[in-house]
Amino acid sequence: MGLGCAGLSPWMYARPDLDDRAWASLLNAVVDLGITLLDTADVYGEGHNEQLIGRALGHRRSEVLLATKVGMVVDDLATLSWHCDGRPAHLRAAVEASLRRLGTDSVDLCYLHRVDPAVPLEESWGALASMVKDGRIRHIGLSDVDVREAERAHRIHPVAAIQSELSLWSRAPLGGRRDSEDVVGWCARNGALFVPFSPLGRGFLTGTITPDTSFAPGDLRTRHPRFTSAARAENRRILTPLRKVAERHDAPESQVALAWLLAQGEHVVPIPGTTRLAYARSNIRAASLALTPQDLFELDNTPPPAEDRP
Repeated sequence: MGLGCAGLSPWMYARPDLDDRAWASLLNAVVDLGITLLDTADVYGEGHNEQLIGRALGHRRSEVLLATKVGMVVDDLATLSWHCDGRPAHLRAAVEASLRRLGTDSVDLCYLHRVDPAVPLEESWGALASMVKDGRIRHIGLSDVDVREAERAHRIHPVAAIQSELSLWSRAPLGGRRDSEDVVGWCARNGALFVPFSPLGRGFLTGTITPDTSFAPGDLRTRHPRFTSAARAENRRILTPLRKVAERHDAPESQVALAWLLAQGEHVVPIPGTTRLAYARSNIRAASLALTPQDLFELDNTPPPAEDRP
């Protein structure tokens, strides 16, 4: 189990009542629990997220696996508008900037955050591969790609990991939208990790969000199609099989949702985000929750969500 760190910066869901000292304390406590894969990106808080991790855990660099992403540029932090930039010169400069913010000479895993439609994937991937050769990066990965794109990159340099949204309400990497092949399966066949982001459906799969739940101004979910009041009301049907399995195991819905992901293969490493240590402890316990074939059958047949992801 890793930790998705995006929510620790003031641009997605971050709690305004906590400051960087509180986040630093949380990061150290999470590492103490044994969660050592930390996932960030240069666009999270326009560099704030990487700086936070660098300051909080610089003295523990050897204990953690740092994963960051480059290839996206924020146009307006307030509206979370962005564009892709996969030009080799931009990627090299972005990696160097990330290393400075993280306070390290090399990063363990660097993803191409999105494939830039204006730049051949081979050029972007080749630039990242060149930084593996010079020691700036140990391994490189892709985010939100299909099997065809993964194959193109893999022919140039091994794909160490693919990160995409996967959860009980986002099944595309298991086959479907954009690609008839199974990206999770491709990773297993090619020795790559599959790293699901938003494994708890941005909080929805915890069972705590209702049609009447209000989000703070600036919360990403205020602009998410699946989080309109009408969509939330319809999507509550997704929680029915999840709750049945959770009651069977006397476990919270969040643990069952993560256990379902872990059951997809030993190469699947979810990165749930959290702002509370108690939730991190709960997430870890999902690794010891053994789902039965009947549990998996019921969860595999969870109805699809209303609306699509952005």
